[in-house]
This record gives sequence, structure tokens and C-alpha cells, in this order.
Amino acid sequence: MLAIEARDVEKTFRAGWIRRRQTEALRGVSLAVPRGAIVGVLGPNGAGKTTLLSIFATLLTPDRGSVTILGHDVVRDAPALRRRLNMASGRPSFLWSLRVGEIVAFYGRLYGLYGATLRRRVDELIETFELTSHRHAQYNELSTGLKQRLALAKALVNEPELLFLDEPTLGLDPDVSVRVRAHIASLRRERGMTIVLTTHYMREAEELCDEIAFIKGGRILAHGTADDLKRQIGLGDVIALRVEPRATWLRTAPGVLRCAESDGWVECTVDDAEKRLPDLLRQLLAEGRTVKSVQVREPELEEVFVELAR
Repeated sequence: MLAIEARDVEKTFRAGWIRRRQTEALRGVSLAVPRGAIVGVLGPNGAGKTTLLSIFATLLTPDRGSVTILGHDVVRDAPALRRRLNMASGRPSFLWSLRVGEIVAFYGRLYGLYGATLRRRVDELIETFELTSHRHAQYNELSTGLKQRLALAKALVNEPELLFLDEPTLGLDPDVSVRVRAHIASLRRERGMTIVLTTHYMREAEELCDEIAFIKGGRILAHGTADDLKRQIGLGDVIALRVEPRATWLRTAPGVLRCAESDGWVECTVDDAEKRLPDLLRQLLAEGRTVKSVQVREPELEEVFVELAR
């Protein structure tokens, strides 16, 4: 069953009075998100990621195409859907004079929480995101990381069925990022929550996401698991060798797409490691060279990103 089904979605922004300018943010985007999945939307700056999430979250309306969220039309049924959704941005902005506890409580009231129920929910979220010692701090006194953690707490105040996270670990210290990622994973694991997120951190995408959609210029160029994307792009496998003495002929060996040397290692990208490695080792040993170490790996998701972003 699908949490989101988008078909041929288009969105254009217009600016200027005398010389009208148009920016096509989305150009025929189609995307299906299964219920209970974590799906990442990756792409370069200006690709359309935030626009797409904003349409899914009922904050923008599409110019063309259709979007169904949790079985409801995103335009016609927007008021009813909003109680079941929430969103956190990597660049949050709240009223500067409000205190941390007041901000979480304010959004809780917007979702119909009051009295003891609201107090329990606020206490739980402040503890979960390690904001207890900052509960009475004004928003303008918070660091970037604390502001981000507050945005995540606010996004969970209504226990949404579908959560949108726009760069959820932007500006966080590494140790806090690890804990936030663990919490995001637990939301899906323990509550069955569907999550759609954007990120520029490839490790985060591989760690969290069941599926990844790559968007560029308002179009989705590839969609699937991280392994699917690597196969779709056809970047090959990477064979890393420590060889003495150097073997310059590796660059032109059959099946070798490219080679790079660094810190005594030579990394050869080949079309098929299982097929090419035995032949390479056989020739190296026949020449009397010493092969000190061999490593084989798939290309990193970051390499896929770079290839698609070109």
C-alpha cells in the first residue's frame, strides 16, 4: 500500500513585474512511496527537493499532475491531511522570543493537545531530543544544532503517520547526528511511520533509506535502493591493490575503466570485478610483482551522486 503516489507533478514559480521570470521547479515528477518506508530524495541545490516535499506536506499546490497522500488528494483534502502529517526543515525559524518549551507546546495546541496530555507530550519530546537543560532558553539564544533538534521535536508533536524531513541533521555535531539518525530509524521500526527526507550526506542516505530518488532540474533521473542506483548508473566495481613494483599497464588492462593512485594504493574501476580480478592477479604474479593487499568494493553512493549530478 502506498503512502504517497505522485503522477506527472509540475510546479513553476514566477517572479518580477515588468520582466516576468519563470522557474520550472518540478517537471513531470512521478514517485511512489510505500507505507512504512524511509525514502530519501537526493539531488544538487536547486533540483526541486524542497518544492517536492512542500507539495507532499500540503504547503504548496502543484500546477499540474496529481498527488495522493494516505489515500487522499493533496489539494482537495489538505485540511484533513494536515493532522496526519508534519515536517521539519534543516533551516528552522520560530518566533525569537519564545522559549523551547513554549514552542513545542504552541504547536501541540495547534494539533489539539491540551492539559495533562500536552504537558506529557512536551516533556517526552524535550527529553528525547536532549533539550531539558535548554527548556527555558529563548529561541534566539540557541545554537544551530539546538534549533535543529527543536524543529525535530516540533515535527513529532502530533505523532504523524507521515513525516517529512528536509536535511534533518544539517548543522548537528557528529555525535548528535548519530543519535538523531537512530531516532529516525526507530520511528519507522517501532511505530511504522513513513518518512521522506532530503539530505546531502550520502552516508546518512545509505544508512536510513529503503529507497532513494535522485532529482535534478525538476526531474527524477533514478529511483530505487542504493544498490539499484549503483547498478543503473553502471559505475562498475572498484579493485584496490597494493603492488610492488608499480604496474603502469593496469590502466590499459581489459575491462579497466579508470585507475587512480593514492598512498601506495592503485584503485582500478572495472566493469566486473569477479571477471577481471583473477586475470589481473595472474598477470601481476607472472611478472614477479608482489601483491601485498587486495580489496574489492562497490562504488560509493557519493560516486553515483556525482555521476548523476553532472
